[in-house]
Amino acid sequence: MWTNENRARYDRSKLRYPSDVTDAEWALVGPLIPPGKRGGGKRTVEMRSIVDGLMYVLSTGCQWRAIPKDLPPKSTIHGYFDLWTYDGTLDRIHHALYVKCREAAGREASPTAAVIDSQSVKSAEKGGNRIDPHGYDAGKKIKGKKRRILVDTIGLLLHALVHPADIQDRDGGVLVLRTMFGKFPFLQKLFADGGYQGPQFRDAQKKALPFVDTEIVKRSDAVKGFEVLPRRWVVERTFSWLGRCRRLAKDFENLNRKALAFLRLASIRLMLRRICNQT
Repeated sequence: MWTNENRARYDRSKLRYPSDVTDAEWALVGPLIPPGKRGGGKRTVEMRSIVDGLMYVLSTGCQWRAIPKDLPPKSTIHGYFDLWTYDGTLDRIHHALYVKCREAAGREASPTAAVIDSQSVKSAEKGGNRIDPHGYDAGKKIKGKKRRILVDTIGLLLHALVHPADIQDRDGGVLVLRTMFGKFPFLQKLFADGGYQGPQFRDAQKKALPFVDTEIVKRSDAVKGFEVLPRRWVVERTFSWLGRCRRLAKDFENLNRKALAFLRLASIRLMLRRICNQT
């Protein structure tokens, strides 16, 4: 229970855990969280404590029921996580921080080039009334889900999807492009690996984004071992950044939308650290 004693302890010590947001980070996130609805009881929970709780779960990968007692109850944190996923709060926070990161890097707010790739993630043991289906990636020999992301040329997340691992790159890439809904109108160039070549992806890309030119960056057959490929290393680095969050080490979520929300939350954490370390 979120008691007055816990609330006082929270007020006295803002950074109880390494995952807690700093004052500078909260100054960026706090104004973007919508106020409580009119009518009914007054909101009593500290919104910063909710963000700290979500960052704790994201960073440590702990179970919801293992959240420390000096944070709000798991039902409260999980409830706000659901609410912010449904009402678009996480999307709005992500977009606002993305624009700030682009401006801090001396770039235009809307990118003109992007890189697409996927990551197969092994599923953990799950249980519940509703579980989105997983698949088997024969190439990686992984049974689970795929995280398919679109990043700009400095590695910041633009768009993402989570789906079964048995969906091929050419099909999953089409899903990503079709769900962008004109978010980045100035996009002109798309870099991808060999899994996206062929008429199926090319035709679907021209229909979804007719003004975008896709360039396939292939690995040379003459090179043995590791090779840094132009542009493709950017998205691999982003997967590495996101992988610092232990909640993303496996596919722990029953629902794809929850997995996608944690992916977006990890990107928010990354951009907060980047902005506040530069100022």
